[in-house]
Amino acid sequence: MGAFFLLRLNDHVQYLNKITATLDGHGEFRGCDHHSCKLGKWLDSDGAKEADEVGTEARAVFDSLFEPHEQFHSASSLALQTHDAGDATTSTRAVTDLHRLSSLLVSRLLELDRLAATRK
Repeated sequence: MGAFFLLRLNDHVQYLNKITATLDGHGEFRGCDHHSCKLGKWLDSDGAKEADEVGTEARAVFDSLFEPHEQFHSASSLALQTHDAGDATTSTRAVTDLHRLSSLLVSRLLELDRLAATRK
């Protein structure tokens, strides 16, 4: 079961890496909304069922992913837009938010993995 959570963590990290590469001038990734990325698709489909299979604590952690995930996508969009517009101050602030939210998402996905591992 935990493999599902680690796959989603990997999906998130790959998305973040693409955003970061674009901001660093090494890519042209423009991102997508929070429903269209791999993590978002999982949140909107099989994620709840997989969390429920682990238990109520896992479901609570799963439910706590939605808001920071949406905020992560908003921050990535703002970072890209303001970077393109030459607004370094706002872009830097958005990148800081992006990384803060990413850390939160990663820690929660790792918590889901931990819960799944202790269930076995």
